[in-house]
Amino acid sequence: MTDTALRIAIGAAVVLLALVIRAASVNRLVRRKLRLSFFLALAYILVSVFLDRVALSPDMAARVLSVIQLSMALAIINLVVVVAINPLRADRVPERFPIIVQDTVIIGLFLVVATVVMQEKFLTTSAVGAVVIGFALQDTLGNMFAGLAIQVEKPFRVGHWITVGPFEGLVTEVTWRATKIRTKAGNLVVLPNAFMAKEAITNYSEPTAPTRLEVEVGVSYGVPPNQVKAAIAEALRNAPLALTSPAPDVLVKDFGASAVVYLVRFWINDFAKDSAARDEVRSAIYYSLRRHGYEIPFPMQIEIPRPEEPERASERIDRVSGILAPVALFAPLASDQRDELAARAVERIYGQGEKIVCQGEPGGSMFVVHRGRVRVVEASGRELAAFEAGGYFGEMSMLTGQPRSATVEAVEECQVVELTAASLREVALANPEVVTRISAVVAERQADLDRQKAEAAAGRPAVAEVQRSLLTRIQAFLRLPNLLGD
Repeated sequence: MTDTALRIAIGAAVVLLALVIRAASVNRLVRRKLRLSFFLALAYILVSVFLDRVALSPDMAARVLSVIQLSMALAIINLVVVVAINPLRADRVPERFPIIVQDTVIIGLFLVVATVVMQEKFLTTSAVGAVVIGFALQDTLGNMFAGLAIQVEKPFRVGHWITVGPFEGLVTEVTWRATKIRTKAGNLVVLPNAFMAKEAITNYSEPTAPTRLEVEVGVSYGVPPNQVKAAIAEALRNAPLALTSPAPDVLVKDFGASAVVYLVRFWINDFAKDSAARDEVRSAIYYSLRRHGYEIPFPMQIEIPRPEEPERASERIDRVSGILAPVALFAPLASDQRDELAARAVERIYGQGEKIVCQGEPGGSMFVVHRGRVRVVEASGRELAAFEAGGYFGEMSMLTGQPRSATVEAVEECQVVELTAASLREVALANPEVVTRISAVVAERQADLDRQKAEAAAGRPAVAEVQRSLLTRIQAFLRLPNLLGD
């Protein structure tokens, strides 16, 4: 067999092998890279035929032959490395051999074969030129080798949230020269790999997904730390983005100039939502501390005038009594009786999404909506009712002590007036008719609900019967004297 026929046979074998493997593989990277082997081998065949049919000078023929031999060597090396490293029946890139590493292996093997095995004079005599080019391209080469190190060591991957120096963002691409990250503001930052290799890298996505965040809050020295921690723990339960496991914690961080500084530490699943999670936790802390009457003091170094005068007790009673007056439950009461209840009522504020009462919890108070809107939901999440200003809920828990029958949460920021069983008992001891009048309204409401539930029943409960039963339960719960006259 002549040299030309041998070269054509070798080229045809490589072409056929590349086509067969490409057809059998579902890996897009393999199929793309085998195109290089296919075209190099095809060029090798065509140039071999050309050399056999066209008369060239011996020196020119030797140069052309040397070039096509190098191309065939590259075609074979590319085919072997691609097939040996990548899975053919799975469309993925091996974790330890990303594209940049595979390209480096192919180029390295090609240089070894060309200089050591084939002993190409063109490559061996260009070593000095390579040194000169290396000095001229030292920044580019530095980025290239740094990118190779990143791919091998894998301190981060595409899709990870990282901080490098002053830059923070989501890794979108790692190339030969640079790493691209997208910041939370939506900007694309391109960082040279040499810069990445010199800076400390913080990976928020590994080794585990949950990331711990911290917020600080200062509370007045007049409140014991354990009470503050309990109020903040309540706030964290009203922040959906804060995980319950790992459990959050609250630490006393410092005794500041005007407040005790608390460090609140909690975990989230998605670092992309860290700003939203901090906002959610801070908002919940604010509302929780305000509900408990704990002050977040102003800095003592800053004098802030507060021209408004504190509300007098009589003015507050008149205002709260005015809130209770239009409520159907308290409409039958005399004004002095409403004033007695208003004097013992507590005003509370809730943020959007916060739970005011939870289904199954022990009950001992009721609420009147003064501002905003709330909704009543059952355990499945189905909405049962909604109340706006003037609406009330929880009256059965206040009167009888029964557990909460549903969960009530704030649809928007709302202000409510809370009346406790203890305050009602104090008023009822002095004015027994208060309980009788309130129970009549509650009984009518309960009887209406019972009628709706018992449409198919033969008998329907009378309001008087419901009130009598309800008064008996109220009397037992509030430890009141006989209200029935039996």
